[in-house]
Amino acid sequence: MKNALLGVVAAGLLLVGAGSAVADSWHGLGTLETTGADLLGGRYRFNPPERNHGSFEWRGDLRDMDHHDGHNVYMQVRVESHPWVRYKGKQRKTVTLHHSDWVGAQRYVNKAEIRVCRDRGSLRPDNCSDTKKYFATR
Repeated sequence: MKNALLGVVAAGLLLVGAGSAVADSWHGLGTLETTGADLLGGRYRFNPPERNHGSFEWRGDLRDMDHHDGHNVYMQVRVESHPWVRYKGKQRKTVTLHHSDWVGAQRYVNKAEIRVCRDRGSLRPDNCSDTKKYFATR
């Protein structure tokens, strides 16, 4: 009887571990590009509350695609409808970015938005990719 009970408990732990590994895995951000800028190899995950503040974690290579336009590129990320946070790239270069965004008043993040933009200066509006929205499946 003890062996059967131990077997059931072990099987349950294995299934719980497999489920949390799937929820914890990285996912593709999809295509993020606009005129003069794009994000290559973009990945994201929603962290559980006990890891990194329950953040929206993302990474990718931000690339300035038009070296002759004189404009910089940047990423914008917003979690839980709070203000946008800007992560700057470098002109005429590809920069690897890896960041975590969270809300201090919450235990974990359920919603995030991200986009890539080209900074066209103060006289002309910046151009940005379509905003991608992601939701945690907890």
